[in-house]
Amino acid sequence: MNVDRRKLIKKSKNNEYIIGLATGAGVSTKHAVEAGIDLILALNSGKYRQMGVSSLAGFLPFSNCNNLVMEFGTREIIPMAQDVPVIFGLCATDPFIKLEEYVVEIKSAGFSGINNYPSVGMLDGVFKEALEEEHISYQVEVEAIKIANETGLFTIAFVFDESQAAQMIDAGADVICAHLGFTRGGLLGAKKVLNLVESVKLVNRIFEVCDRIKGKKVMKMIYGGSVYTTTDLKYMYENTSTMGYIGGSSLERIPLEKSMPSLFEEFKITGQKEGDPFLLKMLEGVKKNYNYVDFVKEYIEMNYMHRISLAELAEVSHVSRSYLSKLFKKEVGMTFTDYLIEYRMNKAQKLIKQNEFRLVEIADAVGYADYAHFSKEFKKRVGISPRAFQEE
Repeated sequence: MNVDRRKLIKKSKNNEYIIGLATGAGVSTKHAVEAGIDLILALNSGKYRQMGVSSLAGFLPFSNCNNLVMEFGTREIIPMAQDVPVIFGLCATDPFIKLEEYVVEIKSAGFSGINNYPSVGMLDGVFKEALEEEHISYQVEVEAIKIANETGLFTIAFVFDESQAAQMIDAGADVICAHLGFTRGGLLGAKKVLNLVESVKLVNRIFEVCDRIKGKKVMKMIYGGSVYTTTDLKYMYENTSTMGYIGGSSLERIPLEKSMPSLFEEFKITGQKEGDPFLLKMLEGVKKNYNYVDFVKEYIEMNYMHRISLAELAEVSHVSRSYLSKLFKKEVGMTFTDYLIEYRMNKAQKLIKQNEFRLVEIADAVGYADYAHFSKEFKKRVGISPRAFQEE
């Protein structure tokens, strides 16, 4: 089926966001379609996640990427996708395929488009240099996007810097998706990723290229890295011009990792004597694996209008204030105080734009009983006073 590009763009103009799922299983596809998902990406790493291993497996020689995606994509994903477009995760650098012929084969199999994954863009160092010497480079992925575009397929280009964004736009990519690396979070998540602040900077640099190239209208989306909760995504929406989000681990693996252990515990506990030492030990392990930073971000999202103390949150989490403060800054890229103020100021700007409330009411609504304090912080963060912002 053809992708209705105008429909997707219209969504963004109506303040709706495009959401895509990168998956490897029919059951995930089925539920995503029921929820109103916009795009389905069939990626080899999605299948490996279903096998219980990290997305990194998609870059290792465990199986032929293109054969794997073609097999589960046609058997599991397309039949469950109904009217939702399914995008083929193409390993364009496969030396044993002819790109022009294979792209036609992808289209004939019922896929609506392609995505350059796995991508050489995620590699670096000596290994990447050795690959490029053998002409296994990102340029081949650019060529694949160009061929697919000329064939009439929808194209989602994963890009990792500004130069790659320009190349993919030139090749005719429909979507420029800023790939922020393997997703953080959960048991199998990446440990070393860009924090939220650095992610915003990278995304904005990439999207500036998209906006600067005249005559080329592309959709702008983000994927992976430190964006794995709805709170993280809201932060990206408020600080970048992204039109949507593609989730793999965040929409598929992490929810399973969170829900299944507790469900297993409930079945295990049922009918057993209270105080079983093994069960208590297991429950304690769950508490120890809780993500404190996620808790703080979620708490701010729900209670930004009230007084919030990091010391009290640390006490509730049973960790020291200094430890929680250090952990928060490491993962987010800014201090707890700066994050809280920025969150409140973003909320205030949205309320001012509605033009339905007095400024003093807005100040109170975002946690500032003292309007003078609110006005000072607003000017410091936004660059102009609340009154001037309202008049603009």
